[in-house]
Amino acid sequence: MTAANKPGGAPGWKVGLALVSLALSLLLWLNGLIDSLSRPSVGNALNRRQLELTVLAQPSLSGALRPLLAGGEPLQTLKQALENERTSAAEAGQGPDPELELELALVLQRLQQPQQAEPLLEAVAASQGPEASLAAALLRGQAGPAQPLKPSNGLVRLWSCEALAPDAPNRCGSAVASQRAALKLLAMSGAPVLLLLLGSALLLREIWLRWRGRSADATPLQGPTLSGVDAVLLIAGGFVVVGELLTPLLVGPLLAAVLQGLAIASPLREGVSVVGLYLALMAGPLVILALLLKGQGAAVLQFRWAPAGRSLRSALKGLLMVLPLVSLVGWLQGQLWGDAGGSNPLLELVLNSHNVPALACFGFTAIVLAPLFEETIFRGALLPVAARKLGAAGGVLLSALIFAVAHLSLGELLPLLVLGIGLGWLRWSGGRLGSCVLMHALWNALTFTNLVVLGWS
Repeated sequence: MTAANKPGGAPGWKVGLALVSLALSLLLWLNGLIDSLSRPSVGNALNRRQLELTVLAQPSLSGALRPLLAGGEPLQTLKQALENERTSAAEAGQGPDPELELELALVLQRLQQPQQAEPLLEAVAASQGPEASLAAALLRGQAGPAQPLKPSNGLVRLWSCEALAPDAPNRCGSAVASQRAALKLLAMSGAPVLLLLLGSALLLREIWLRWRGRSADATPLQGPTLSGVDAVLLIAGGFVVVGELLTPLLVGPLLAAVLQGLAIASPLREGVSVVGLYLALMAGPLVILALLLKGQGAAVLQFRWAPAGRSLRSALKGLLMVLPLVSLVGWLQGQLWGDAGGSNPLLELVLNSHNVPALACFGFTAIVLAPLFEETIFRGALLPVAARKLGAAGGVLLSALIFAVAHLSLGELLPLLVLGIGLGWLRWSGGRLGSCVLMHALWNALTFTNLVVLGWS
């Protein structure tokens, strides 16, 4: 077979490189998806933080709001959740978590079970962790000469203060903390319901207009002139082999050494590391894309930001319409398979971070870098190429499937697939890659805000 009659007229070396990259990518993706089953899920931590917020807010909830927002026995439910986390950690061969043990001991004290709480406090006091001094003070019933640790967890901080100052409960600000928690809980419970209702209405309206033939015709899908071999080289060679495999191996140790030399302490070190690694991950695929687009220019990707108002409206509409679908698929998956684990590690970093500069780094990566990069690759380059081969619907579905698999999480695969279909539909229906970037950024911003609100108590 000569170069001229190979697929897409590509030279033999290019086809061979694409095939090798594809084989490596399939192996890496398969291994990553299987490995995700053993990774912890942020779902347990989110559920725990939600329960903590509910327990903290309960004294300020009255009337119909209490059963609606707090349920029956949130304190008992929190106890069960903490015990389940202890059991799961023990089954995974992990040692006791002093922070979790301390919180469980305080919950048991609030449930009038001091005999069960005391052994937990003694174990934490005997540990080498920062919680040891606080546990020792709680066992004595008073603060020692040294100021005990002030936990970042608002519920533990409040209850520790009340236990160490039983004669001056007002000093701990219990009423103010409960009122703030109630407002936060009301906002976090009400806002999603309103967004889901609005999104469902927009989705039904869109379906009705299309059924009646009254919706606007989709603009012709435009994009770079790339072959299937080019697309394989970009995704398999650039995104997976260079970005997900070689970049962490080569750049990770170098970046760690630089941060250590600059004496950047944790947690800011983790934040800077996330930004640096993601920028490095972006570099390889974008360089390959630039080489493949030689002579075509970046305008062929159809970013088309102006007019900004139109792009933003399209992004908001797409976000609201996809929200109920992703929520439904996530709920169904939870009912059928439970928590499959394997959350993005960045989610837990955001949830547990209380350092503003570190959170700024995480937010910049999730809300700015990730949408720009991923939409350029999946909806800017891949979708038009796939659509020319498979039609618009096939291109949207294929690009969404690869987008979902590329996140290497079986537990998040189906929700990400639905999100990818929504982003692809927006690209196909409006022709603007800029709207896809904005919709992706808004989606990540909602997730990021929810994690920060829950984690920052």
